[in-house]
Amino acid sequence: MSPLQLSVYWRLSLGIFFTSFLFYLDVFTMATAFCHHGNDIGETFQGTFPPAINQSGPGKVSDSEASLRNNNRNETSVCLKTDWLSYGQTLYITGLLLGSLFGGALSDRYGRRPVLLVCVCMHAVCGVLPAALPQPLLFLTLRCLTGVCSCCIHICSFSLGVEWSLPSYRAWPPALLCFCFGLGTMAGAPLAWLSPSWRQLHLSLALPQIVCLPLYISIPESPRWLLLRRKKDVLNRYQDNSPADKHCLELLLQTAWSELKKGEEGEEARPPTDHAPCDLIHLRHPTILLRLSVMSYLSIASSLTYYGICLNMGSFGVGVYSAQFFSGLSEAPVLLVPFLLARWGRRPMTMLALMFSGLACFLCLLVSRYYGPPVLVMSLALLGKLGMLTVVYISMLYSIELFPTVVRQRCVSLVNLCSRVSCLVNTLLTANGVISLVAMIIYSSGPIIGCGLCLLLPETSGVPLPDSVEDCDRQLLPHPPSLVSLWRRRSAVNQARKTEMLPGEKDQSVDLNEL
Repeated sequence: MSPLQLSVYWRLSLGIFFTSFLFYLDVFTMATAFCHHGNDIGETFQGTFPPAINQSGPGKVSDSEASLRNNNRNETSVCLKTDWLSYGQTLYITGLLLGSLFGGALSDRYGRRPVLLVCVCMHAVCGVLPAALPQPLLFLTLRCLTGVCSCCIHICSFSLGVEWSLPSYRAWPPALLCFCFGLGTMAGAPLAWLSPSWRQLHLSLALPQIVCLPLYISIPESPRWLLLRRKKDVLNRYQDNSPADKHCLELLLQTAWSELKKGEEGEEARPPTDHAPCDLIHLRHPTILLRLSVMSYLSIASSLTYYGICLNMGSFGVGVYSAQFFSGLSEAPVLLVPFLLARWGRRPMTMLALMFSGLACFLCLLVSRYYGPPVLVMSLALLGKLGMLTVVYISMLYSIELFPTVVRQRCVSLVNLCSRVSCLVNTLLTANGVISLVAMIIYSSGPIIGCGLCLLLPETSGVPLPDSVEDCDRQLLPHPPSLVSLWRRRSAVNQARKTEMLPGEKDQSVDLNEL
């Protein structure tokens, strides 16, 4: 790994680490600004616990701790009006939806690095302003803006991580960034627990971000974007850093140049017509419609289950701070997913993760109905959340490999849009910050149905990316794999990867003076 690659990876990891602080801010603010009102929430999923361990709201604390928090909150009047806090989560998810609509376009036009730097600075400022100005309207506006910045940070970070990696290692940056998000969840929980007041909570979660802002200035731009923009002076400066950086950039530029030449040849191979071809026609093809429908459903089901559980951890009868800590800890096994993908492939791993998540949520529902221990209920819910995180990670790769080049960006954008819309719908299922019985049934049944729908998708591991609808039609649906064939898949995948690179491409080099 070259010094520039290392610089990119740890800085991107730091940015994703801090986004988790404000991602769960609404969970912590409801606990910090909590005022004891009695138990009158009606029958919900958390209402199935015995009265001794039931909670009256998300992240309820004991009477003595609530009294201490209220006494330490003289500088603000947040505790007197907590109803408006419930809208913060909805506006944050709305910001995620808005960011997904134009975040990618901004990074493609102005570069990943400038958009990332602006959003990281705005993300930190949005975290510290409520501490100085605890006004409801300002807080809700900042929550929406924070969601936009968080979405853009994720888009630029994942793009930079992948574009600074060779093709054989492109599955690792998303796994690393997902792991760092879980680490941020674990770190944010004790910081929030040590902050008994509104002002201290926002300062403890925002000041570390402000202190680390100078570290992002030296993050390099994407070499692929620089190649497209013909910025050879920046590329030359990167190559002059060290011999390792020069060798790494040569390999990255060779890969990017060959992919760009392949795309240009595909465009020239199109038959000339009087009118420009409309790529939207390809969306009407039965194969594309089927894959788009299945991936959209998987995106909706995974978002409902994942965000429904991780944003309402206080509904399982365990303290909100300890629940959030273990919620982040449960995401650590995502680092094993690239190994499993290399051995089993996209389709079997997606089906296994969906079935695992659905069964875990269903067992969580059964145990809670029979007054099982809250720790066991939370553990089953976190297992379901881990399965959905695995599905989200695989879907990022699977969606790119399923759709042809002519409509790939549009299809991936539609799938991501379905994910954000389902997050907004999730706020209706978890009203007042608690998971209802109907919501838990949806969380358990949705992944199981999605597991069956995956039978309609082909296996794409080790297969070249399709450039046209005809290439998609040639991807045959495999037979249901046996256990022996799953463990033998790794050698076949490695052999296919070796054949993807043409012999002439190995000696191909990119002269920056010709750009």
